[in-house]
Amino acid sequence: MDPGQQLPPSDATSQVIPEYFPWDLRFQLIGLGFSFYASVFLLTHLLSSSLTHTYSSLQAKEKVFWNLAATRAVFGIQSSVAGLRALTQDSGLSRDIVMGQEEWSWFNILTSTGFFVFENAAFHTYSLVFRSLDLTLATHHLFALAGYGGASMSDSMGHFVPMAVLLLEMSTPFTCISWMLLKAGRASSLFWKANQWVMIHMFHCRMVLTYYLWWLSFNHWGDINNHFPLALRLIFFIGLVLLTIIMNPFWTYKKTMQLFNPVDWNFGNKPVPGNNPKGEEADVAVKPHAS
Repeated sequence: MDPGQQLPPSDATSQVIPEYFPWDLRFQLIGLGFSFYASVFLLTHLLSSSLTHTYSSLQAKEKVFWNLAATRAVFGIQSSVAGLRALTQDSGLSRDIVMGQEEWSWFNILTSTGFFVFENAAFHTYSLVFRSLDLTLATHHLFALAGYGGASMSDSMGHFVPMAVLLLEMSTPFTCISWMLLKAGRASSLFWKANQWVMIHMFHCRMVLTYYLWWLSFNHWGDINNHFPLALRLIFFIGLVLLTIIMNPFWTYKKTMQLFNPVDWNFGNKPVPGNNPKGEEADVAVKPHAS
């Protein structure tokens, strides 16, 4: 290419985009993400306190969990839009899987980092205050924060993979609806069962997405090794192994079992009043929570 020739708009964007994201702007967007999702958490508490009898009847730790579930659901919507855009839109990301960057992908990486800072702070504060720890979810959140925190500091790596990974959050809105309706005693309703089927399907889609990420990695192995920092490669591939082998299959199994045995595994492994008309006791031994 002639040195004086201008790049096409999309290519030019992918080449110069780091110049538009100096460190002060990056920290501002991370702070924006943190502040926005902290506000969603607080707004959920205020609205639920005034609008729902179910929320008022919950224990303190259940109220915190309710608000976290709603916050994760909102983030899941943002993540799904970003992930689907990366996978379906002709952009600098799709044309250069390893190095492509655009303004909207920077925005999503930085605000996602802010969310994961908030999520980890809230999750571990919750665990300390109420003396409970979901190790699977803690590991998931730790890898997410490390990965997106690292991506927010890297100018060389492309954003297609981080945007595709965000699509794994597609299940969170349905998980939120499922748990809230369960606490409201509506697990016998047609809407809860339909949502549960969709949620299970989303977990199956998560599994397919992890297989796609493996296929993508193998097809761009050399370029990924050249342009992704070693620390981020380790975080990505270790996290992908855990998702593929342990987390996604485990969560998919538990959510499928919940369809036939609607109990709240997060608090006491007991049926919620109003959800089990036959009065059957649940025989559940594990307390997971899926993202």
